[in-house]
This record gives sequence, structure tokens and C-alpha cells, in this order.
Amino acid sequence: MERTAQLITPSAERSIAYDPPGSPPPLHARAARVLEGNWTGASTVPSRGLYPHQWSWDSAFIAIGLRHLSPLRAQTELETLLSAQWGDGRVPHIVFNPSVPLDAYFPSPDFWRSSTAGHTAGAPRTVQTSGIVQPPVHALAAWLVHRADPGLSRARGFLARVYPRLAAWHRYLLHRRDLGGGGLASVVHPWEQGMDNSPAWDLPLSRVTPAPARSFRRADLDHGAAEDRPTDLDYGRYVRLATDYRDGGYADGTGGFAVEDPSFNALLIASEHALARIAAELGAPGTARHARAERLTAALVERLWDPTSGMFLCRDLRAPAPDGCGTLIPERGVSGLIPLLLPGLPRSIVRTLLGTVSGPHFGLGTTTRLVPSHDLLGEAFDPHRYWRGPAWFNTAWLVERGLRTHAEHRQADALRESVLDLAEATDFAEYVDPYTGEACGATGFSWTAALALDLLHSDTTVTADMGFMGGNRR
Repeated sequence: MERTAQLITPSAERSIAYDPPGSPPPLHARAARVLEGNWTGASTVPSRGLYPHQWSWDSAFIAIGLRHLSPLRAQTELETLLSAQWGDGRVPHIVFNPSVPLDAYFPSPDFWRSSTAGHTAGAPRTVQTSGIVQPPVHALAAWLVHRADPGLSRARGFLARVYPRLAAWHRYLLHRRDLGGGGLASVVHPWEQGMDNSPAWDLPLSRVTPAPARSFRRADLDHGAAEDRPTDLDYGRYVRLATDYRDGGYADGTGGFAVEDPSFNALLIASEHALARIAAELGAPGTARHARAERLTAALVERLWDPTSGMFLCRDLRAPAPDGCGTLIPERGVSGLIPLLLPGLPRSIVRTLLGTVSGPHFGLGTTTRLVPSHDLLGEAFDPHRYWRGPAWFNTAWLVERGLRTHAEHRQADALRESVLDLAEATDFAEYVDPYTGEACGATGFSWTAALALDLLHSDTTVTADMGFMGGNRR
């Protein structure tokens, strides 16, 4: 394991007893300490108390920040996660640390039973994982990590080793998860999309019979206030969906929950562009992947764009509809703004999204400091309850990068400054009240520290051809 001394400047590390109290250490050093404190030796936990294992999209965001401290550790972060990949290509949303007690987190390994229930799908035998997935940010993260130190990456054969796994991951999503037949990937559980408790899930979840409350014990309430967390009713529905998926051998397409989500698919498209760049670095043509990304962008617009709402919406594939293709869910969430990442969006849609993000529904730059996770004017909006209104640092990072993709540098600069200010002021909170910036959830949260580091060190002059994701250091 690398020592903190390798990650922070010596002056930030030393203190002299007779010195008067100084100002807080610089943001870089404080963020580095969070990531060092959450490092397990092979990967980084999101939070020591609340999330004591390795999470899939957390590790991708963490690697993006770690590349500014230790490109080797950033590579290791992704390699550890991908080593738990299933035979069918899926990257599980949790890789469990066997040294953590079972009752420290629910659902625990004995709930998922990955090595037995997932045997047909190729679950690994030597490590326990969950059976669901999370958003595919991994190829994008791998490309950015490579760019941080190409010499080290090439010497270790980093891209050559992760590329086949990333390609298999994308194949799984594009083939096994195209449940609507329109080219987009579907999520089969709210936890897969990453925005677990979004009001967008209320309607599709209402058709799910919850698991009995006595059949599980929520470990999350040991670390967070009940009024900030999902309700017991929603949690019971999450457990029911996961149980049915497990008992069906983790086979896709048979469950009662299937949603096409704009953020999940936008990140898949961005990662397809990244895979094309990785292929080119390895000496293979990337044109087919760029073309696939453009086709997916067109499908995203065709299936999920809603001009009336001024943004992308989720499509509930299990809702009754005359054409059998489900219906759009009339809830505005931050997920519908994340496609700003994509350089191939029609300019008219980009203009509309820019108006929506700064308009009354999200208020960025006027009434809110970071992008709220849900519509400020929506009936379900709650500024503190998990993903029903609070602002998160990972979605802020994605929107900031999206603004730069389309040369909206003034608005991106303002959002960048808000992220850096609030990350430092809240001790790297898990999420914040979008109006006041008050810390919510855990503190010392890894992706908050990592993405603050990335914005601190990344170039703020970017182009719209995905080259901005290179993150050149200033």
C-alpha cells in the first residue's frame, strides 16, 4: 500500500508543536487523505461506515480522481473491480470484502449467493459479489487513467488487459439488456441506475409487492437518519426485486421492473467513445465503436427525449402501452441532464437542456448551488431525502463536463467552483442540500474527494469531441 506521504506534499504533512494554529490544509491534501483513509490495499471503499465494500461506479469515479495522485493505484482500482466480472460480461455493482462482517451491510453476500445463484451466468467462484450492475463509466475511467501516465500504462499493459473485459461488459449491456428492442440498455433494479431512490422509480415500483419487513434488517439506518434514507416500503420493494432476480438465476428480461434510463445510456455512449480511443491506442480501428456510439445517441433521442419536459425521461418498459414499448415516466430528474456529455446531440436539444438546467426546475446558478437530483417543482422533491432532491457531486461533475463539451465555459466554471467550495466546506459529504449546501449522508466520501481532485487538476478549456475527457494537467 502506498503511504499518505506519497500522496500529499511534505509541507501539508508536517506540523510543529509551537506553531500557531494554521489555516485548514489545501483541498488537494485533504482529498488525498480521504482517499488514503478509504483505501483497503486493492480498492477504495466509498465510506468506511456506510459502504464498507467496493462499489462499481464509485470505483470508476474514484479512479478518475486517483489518477492525479497515483496512476498506479488508479489502475489497480479498476483492475480489482474487473477481476470480479462475471462470465456473461456483467460487472457486479458490489465486490464484497470477506473481512467485513455480514451484518455490516445489507444485502450482504449471503443474500446475493452469487457463486451459486449466479453459476449459470458465470459468477466467479473465488469472490462474492452482488448480481446486479451499475452505470458503465468504466471504459471512460480507464481511458482517463491511461492518459494520466501513458508510459506507466503501456509498461504495465494496462489497456491491453482491461480492454477485453470492458468490451465484454458493453456486449452484455447492448445484447442481454436491450429489453425494449430499441437499442438502449435497460436497468432491472433501481440500484442499477445508481440513483437508488429517485421519484422516477415510484410508478414502476408501485407494481412490485414488497418483501415483508421482518425478512430483512436495514444496516443503512445504523449510519444515516431515517428521514434522509429510502422508506421501509420502498426498501421492501428493492428487496423483492433483488430476491426474484436472484431466484431466477440472474437471467435478464423476466422481471417486473425494466427501465431505459437516460443517464445510464449516456454513460454507455461516452464509454463507447472511450473504448474507440482505447482500441486505437492498442493499434485497432475504433471507427466501428464511434459509429455505434452515434447510433446509440440517435436511439437515446428517439426513445427518451421529451420536448415538452425539455429533457430526457426514463421509459418504463413494463407499463401498458398500445405499441408494447412502454411509456415515458413524467418525472424530471438529474439523469435527464447527463446526456449533455454527448458531443453528438442535436444542437436544438443541447440548447433546450441548457435552458432546463438553469431554469426553474433545477435552478443552477440562480437558486441552487449544485444540480438537484430531482425537479425543484415536483411533488416528490425533498432537499434531504436520498436522490429525491439533494445534490450529488458525481452528477455535478458529469454536468460540468457536459457543459464544457458544448463550450458553455462560463456556466461550467461556476459549477466547478461550487463543487470545490462545497466539497471542502462539507468535509467531502456524500451529498448536500441543493439550496444551502448543508452536508447530508456520510462525510469523507470517496467519490466526492476524487472528483473534487479531478476538477482541481483538470484542464478547463475543452473541446466537444470527447477529447475533453483527457483532463490535461495545468
